[in-house]
Amino acid sequence: MPAIASRLSDGSVSARLRPFLTGLPWLALLAAVTVVLVIGRGHIDKVHAALGYLLVVLVASSRSGRGWGLATAVLAFLCFDFFLVPPYLSLSVEHQPDWIVLGSFLITGIVAAQLFDRAKREAREAQARTEEVDRFSVVGAEALNGGRAEQGPEALARILRETLQVKRCEIYLFEAPDKLRLVASATGGGGAGADFGGMPESPDGTDLLHYVARYRALAVQRPTGDVHVEPSDGHLSKLLAELPGSLVTLIPLTVRERTVGVVSLVGGGRPLDAAQIRFVEALAYYAALGVERVRLVAQEERAGALREADRLKDALLAAVSHELRTPLTTIKAVAHELRSREEGAAVIEAEADRLNRFVADLLDLSRLDSGSVTMRPEIVPADDLIGAALRQLSAGAAACDIRAQVPPNRILFCRIDFVLAQRCLVNILENAVRYCARGPVQVTAALEGSMVMFAVADCGPGVPDDEVELVFESFYRGRGVPAGSGTGLGLSIARRLARAQGGDVRYAPRPGGGSIFTLALPAADVPEDASAEAGDTP
Repeated sequence: MPAIASRLSDGSVSARLRPFLTGLPWLALLAAVTVVLVIGRGHIDKVHAALGYLLVVLVASSRSGRGWGLATAVLAFLCFDFFLVPPYLSLSVEHQPDWIVLGSFLITGIVAAQLFDRAKREAREAQARTEEVDRFSVVGAEALNGGRAEQGPEALARILRETLQVKRCEIYLFEAPDKLRLVASATGGGGAGADFGGMPESPDGTDLLHYVARYRALAVQRPTGDVHVEPSDGHLSKLLAELPGSLVTLIPLTVRERTVGVVSLVGGGRPLDAAQIRFVEALAYYAALGVERVRLVAQEERAGALREADRLKDALLAAVSHELRTPLTTIKAVAHELRSREEGAAVIEAEADRLNRFVADLLDLSRLDSGSVTMRPEIVPADDLIGAALRQLSAGAAACDIRAQVPPNRILFCRIDFVLAQRCLVNILENAVRYCARGPVQVTAALEGSMVMFAVADCGPGVPDDEVELVFESFYRGRGVPAGSGTGLGLSIARRLARAQGGDVRYAPRPGGGSIFTLALPAADVPEDASAEAGDTP
């Protein structure tokens, strides 16, 4: 026996015999229980014998598995019948109901062995799942908590290469339909990619990498050179089954049904079981999240750069506007003094007015962009606003035929910032005069609901349908407009100043040709007697 024990401890016993040797203790225990029961069989009931044998079956099942559990159940059944059921030392029974006892014992033993085996298998699976979840949490933390966004894909590429035992793992960011950017690469030793001549072609003749990204397909190139492509709803496990013998394996990375990148596996890896395939699927999802993080970080950096450029533009615009107004004021004053003596002084004054309006537009634009426009609302009659706007027109615009019309029997009141509303109406009037080639410009005021509508109608060429909203954008001038006919800021500033006061500027075509730009401003509720008194004032 010491020699046998020595051989067992040294591992010299064949692996084929080990499963049988592990059951020797249960055979010995079964024999011992049988001896005890035979000695006391005259004093114990059959139920007690069944419980004793069942205990042996349960212990064997729990320690050595289902095989030895079933074996001890069958052997215990035979020992029970042979030694403890009359006639003794025979497999027959004296009383037929004893077959019920024996059959029940055998069924109970077999079921117990099966249940123990299932419980042990489920416990092992639960333990494996727990370890798998722990690995996922560690991988997720390492991959997505890096200081730089690129560190996540780099760590995942390394883990994927080591897990799959491929020569090279690359992760690409899908930026556009025809643009892929390499964000991470992990290469093993031994000259990765030495047997790979380049990316194969897809079924439609394009580069396979771009094909996978565009159509969210699973693809693998076999050693024979042919390319196998799975549809977008294909199973990754089916593709990974070919990994050991593949040259290139491409896996699309998706987040919320949108392709964000591609994983490229170069060189055959090792066979994977079901748990490892689940692990690789989870790694692919983590890689998709890492690639998406890279894209979002790049997008945020671009947005930050644009915001900074916009802030600098506003600051520069405000600074230039303020700095230009002082010399313009001086030029205009000197030109006005020289006007009576110098013929060119009128030209200087007119150009100074034009430049001054341009600088004022730039200053208003910078204030609107920075949100620094301050409103001082007051109640203003509509005809006062029209009159002040007509007086503010440039010399060229004031010389045109502009006809104003207000309700004769009622004065309309607006609750507005007078200076800003006047600026809105002046910009609309100057735009109408600039593009009105024939006929007069008509200005009317009317009450519609809670708004006072100032309509400016001209006989110009009108605005094409596809440019109706564009004319209200900054620096936009219509197609075919000659240079020097405006800066494209007047209507944009007018609409933004009107909306800042709760109003708006709208466009409509004029019947018979031309344009109607309507300035809508909030109306003020004024008692009828106050309105009448204002109308009687000389």
